Amino acid sequence: MKSVLVLYYSHGGHTARIARRIWETVIAEGNQADLMSVMEADREGLDWNKYELVIIGCPVIYGKFNRQLVAFVNRYKAILDAKATSFFSVSLVARTPAKCTPEGNVYTRKFLENNPWKPKDAHLFAGKVDYPNWGWLDTKAIQMIMKMTKGPVEPTAIIDYTDWEDVKEYARHCLTIQA
Repeated sequence: MKSVLVLYYSHGGHTARIARRIWETVIAEGNQADLMSVMEADREGLDWNKYELVIIGCPVIYGKFNRQLVAFVNRYKAILDAKATSFFSVSLVARTPAKCTPEGNVYTRKFLENNPWKPKDAHLFAGKVDYPNWGWLDTKAIQMIMKMTKGPVEPTAIIDYTDWEDVKEYARHCLTIQA
C-alpha cells in the first residue's frame, strides 16, 4: 500500500475532475490517498513525510501553466525530487494524436525541458470544450484557437475529449513509479 498525494490546479474544473478520478482509482487499488488543490496546499501547508508518491496536474491555458503551481513545484523541488513523482497536463490541443503525448505537445514539452522541477514521469490528457460555461473572453479566444486547429467553434458545444479509461490506467501506472 502506498500513500499518495494528488495535487492539482484547475482553471474551469475539468482538471479537478481528472485529478479526482486519479485519486479514486488510487484508492480503489488499495492505497491511501489525499486530493488537494495547489492553492489549498500552498495556503495550509503539507506534511510531505506522509506521502511516497506525488501526482501533480495542471491544464495548459493559452499556452502556459498556472504560475502558482509552477512556483509551488519549484519551491518544493528538493522534496519532490526525493519522491516518486508524476506530472500530468490537460490540453485541448491534445485531442489530436500528434499532440497527445508530453513529447508531442509543445507546451508540456517546454515545461518539462525548461522547468527546474523534473518529475520522474509525465502524461497528457485531452481536455474539454465547454463554451456555455466559459466567460465571453475565454469562449472567443478558444474559438479562435479552435478555428485555427480545425476544432469545434459552435457556441453551444460541450465536448469532452478526455479518455477516462486512460486516466484510470495512468493512475495505476503512477503506482509503479519509484523514487
